[in-house]
This record gives sequence, structure tokens and C-alpha cells, in this order.
Amino acid sequence: MLRITNAAVPLGTPSAIEDVAAKRLRVKAQDVASVAIVRKTLDARRYHGAPIQFVYQLDVALKDGAKAENNVLAHLRRDKNVAQRVEKPHEPVPDRPLADGERRPVVVGFGPAGMFAALTLARAGQCPLVLERGQDVDTRHKDIERFWSGGAFSPQSNVQFGEGGAGTFSDGKLTTRTNDPHIADILEAFIAAGAPEEIRYLHKPHIGTDLLRTIVKNIRKEIIRLGGEIRFGAQVTGIELAGGALAAVVVNGEERIACDTAFFGIGHSARDTYAMLYEQGLQMEAKAFAIGVRIEHPQAFIDRAQYGADAGDPRLPVADYALTFQDRATGRGAYSFCMCPGGHVVAAASETGRVVTNGMSDYARDSGVANAALLVQVTPDDFGAGVLGGIAFQRKYEALAYEIAGRNYFAPVQSVGDFLAGKRGSTDFLVAPSYRPGVTPCDLHDCLPGIVTATLAHALPHFGKKIPGFDAPDVPMTGIETRSSAACRIVRDRTTFVAAKTPGIYPIGEGAGYAGGIMSAAVDGLKAALAYLTSIK
Repeated sequence: MLRITNAAVPLGTPSAIEDVAAKRLRVKAQDVASVAIVRKTLDARRYHGAPIQFVYQLDVALKDGAKAENNVLAHLRRDKNVAQRVEKPHEPVPDRPLADGERRPVVVGFGPAGMFAALTLARAGQCPLVLERGQDVDTRHKDIERFWSGGAFSPQSNVQFGEGGAGTFSDGKLTTRTNDPHIADILEAFIAAGAPEEIRYLHKPHIGTDLLRTIVKNIRKEIIRLGGEIRFGAQVTGIELAGGALAAVVVNGEERIACDTAFFGIGHSARDTYAMLYEQGLQMEAKAFAIGVRIEHPQAFIDRAQYGADAGDPRLPVADYALTFQDRATGRGAYSFCMCPGGHVVAAASETGRVVTNGMSDYARDSGVANAALLVQVTPDDFGAGVLGGIAFQRKYEALAYEIAGRNYFAPVQSVGDFLAGKRGSTDFLVAPSYRPGVTPCDLHDCLPGIVTATLAHALPHFGKKIPGFDAPDVPMTGIETRSSAACRIVRDRTTFVAAKTPGIYPIGEGAGYAGGIMSAAVDGLKAALAYLTSIK
């Protein structure tokens, strides 16, 4: 098998991928047995007048096998973009069935980290018990839609809590900064559960919340098929230790489940669980996170900024952006986060009497509106008050947002022009704010720290230079976004994944402070499960 890298195909080129491979290898198209896309990237930089192009990495098999491939390699020996494909080592899930009398491992939380910890354990024959405080995805979807339509808010079934975790009601991005071989395992599990096969090779794969709702349900069914058990409405409210090691978990304040191994994939919003673990003596530390607002533009505007005259071409995906700014005046950075092309700003509260925003989109990304968080980092020096100080800081500003917007879960909204001018009240927005159940014109300075609003005020004109019109006066900003990452970290061993000085507890994923999105959290849960399985051989 041959590996071709950097095979550029300009937008509009009608050639089949087999023809592209044949031309690159300088062989006849009929000599190509198969072509598999390994990577597909969009290059829209248009430097020096170059057209937008797709850049491929391809695995190619020739009909005459190794002999023909060796001839090609000899002929193209100076071409660094053609080589023999090298198989990457793969770490299989060990076969380790639960022994007689052995306690099954418990997984707390059924977001990406808990889900893939449980799937890995189930594949090994460990019959894990999953305890999820929220509801199954179908019930959860109904509860969320009811809330977004103006109905009652449920503290136990919302955008943060329930089957699939916060990622189920997001853009469903599968990008990650990690370069771990287990990423392929996660993608294959998603595909087996119903995700489109293109996620194997797209540079910026995403699934979308509409597909994720089915995919997480199918993964749940697979865990059950393999001998696992999943319980919803089962919040771990306490733990018991014996000799410093885990001995049991307590569910809903009343049921004791004896166990000596538990994976805590609690998510970044399980504030009551953080407090409980801290009171039990687990080593934890405060960490930096970021807060800010959601900004919205017409998707066509972002497409034109990225693609120019080619905007609207059906062969191009809806465009996204990534913006950063370092403010010399405040010494802080501002950046765009979780950009959702063709999506919606959503109500993502997890506690009564607080307003939180997030971004979400379906697989098609066809809402016509682009949104992204604009965030500013805050550190323990800003909020103090010990390990849980960041949580108190988040709660303070979420409660302020709830108060100023009318105490009805509406979100405060303000135009960029008003925000920069220190005014309020404008409602003639470039695009209608998409947040449900609704928005109230307010001054965002009243529900965000001064250090954040000052940095955003300096960042917006800078972003407007990068994308002309980004900071137009009638662009709406909705507040507030506070859940960019966990506000504290549960300390663990780097190799074993075991909580410091607390054998039996495995803190995993974004909530434990060791991941930042669907893929990194899923990989973290999978690797923690493998570490456990290795330790009990």
C-alpha cells in the first residue's frame, strides 16, 4: 500500500479521486485497485491568487501489488509525498472477564469520558455499572425543548446533565489538539454507532446534535449488549473510604453500592459532586478557565469573509473562524471558542436561578447563523477562595445574568455598538439572537467582571480588522458563557490515572480537568480504563 500526502485538488476540478491518485503516482487509472481517503483538508487561504483547494492524504493499492508499488517508489524516489504506508501500532482492549466474587467497576457520569471508559470496560468483559445523574437522551431532549420553549427548568436533566454529557447538545466537533492513536478507536466507535464515515478523514470532523442523540443511544445499547448496566437518575452523592481507598458509592443520598473501583467522569458542571469529593479529602486544585459572551453573525457573512467569490459553492462547507488577541492594557488574552457554523446559541444552565449560554448546531449546519464564544481567561488569582473559588466566581456572574435579564432564564443581549459605547437598549440587530427561551436588552458590563469586559472592548476592534464587519455596531452578543472548562482539577497520577492518595478512584475527562472537548474526553476515559485493566492482570 502506498501513502500519498499533499495531493492538492483545486475547487471545481471534476477528477475522481482514483484519477487524482493515478496522476500523482504516474500510473494508468486502470492500474489502481483501490483508494482510501486518509485525510481531507480545505485550503482556503487563496495566497498569490491561488484557488481554493482540497488537500488529500491517500492510501493507494495497485492491481499488480507489491511489485508495481516498488516500481512506483523507485521511479518517484525523490518525491517526499509518496511513500510506503507504515502501519501504526494498535493497543487492543485486553480480554479480562470479571472473575467470580470480583466487584464490577462503577462509572460515574455518561458523557464522552464515562461513555468510552464504560465501553472499553465492557469490551474487556468487566460488566461495568454506569451511574448517570441525568436522564436518557430521549427524555433529556424533551426536557430541554420544554425549557427552551419557556417551560420549567430541570436541574437534573438539561444541556449539562444526562446521557452523552454536554457534548450531545453542542456542535459535535470531533477535533482535538491531542495526537493520540486511540483517536481512531473513538472515531470507529462513533461510525459503528451511526456517525457518517467521513469523520475518519475530514480535518475538521463534526457530527451535530441531531446525529449525536442517536449515536450515544446506540453506544449505550452496545455497552448493555456486552454485559454492562446503565442507570439514569442515579446521582452519586457520596463515597465511602476504607483505609484511604474507595469502598462504596452512595446514590441519591440513600443507596449504598459497594465497589473498589470507580471512574468519575462527572463533567465540568457537577459542582455538588466537586464539593462532595473535596469534603471527602480528595486532592484538588483550582485552575484557570475563561468566561465571556456569544456573538452571532449571518453565516453568509462568515462564508464571504473566508471564501470570497466562491462563497455559496455547494462543494464548500460552511465557514468557521478562530480569532485570538493579546491585550497589552489588561495583560489578558481574548479568543473565539467553540465556533458553531450554521448553529444556535442555547440555554445551558445546570442550576436554578442562573443563566449560561453555549453553542449548538445540527449536522447540516444550516440555520443560516454563525455563533462563537468570545472569552477572556481568568485565573485563581482573580477569584481566590481556595480550590472551589472558581465555582463561586462562575455562580456569581451567572446569577447576575439571570437577575438583569428578568429572572425568567432569558439571557442578557447587547449590540457590539452599545457595548463599546457604554449604552444599552438597541434591538435592531444584524441577525436575530437565536437564544431560547428569549433575550432581554441589557448592559453586559452588569453581569461580567470588569477585567473581562475591558479586554473584550479592546479585542472586538482587533477582530474587526481580521474579519471586516465582525465588530459592526448592530452585531448581537448574548451573555454569559462560563463553562469553557472545569474550574478545578482532581489531582491524579499521570501513568495510572488513579486519584492522588485515593486508590480506586479514577478522575477522567473534562470534569476532572484533563480534557477539553468530546474527543479528548473520550480518549481520556478510554486510556484510564486501559490503565485499570492493565493493573488488574
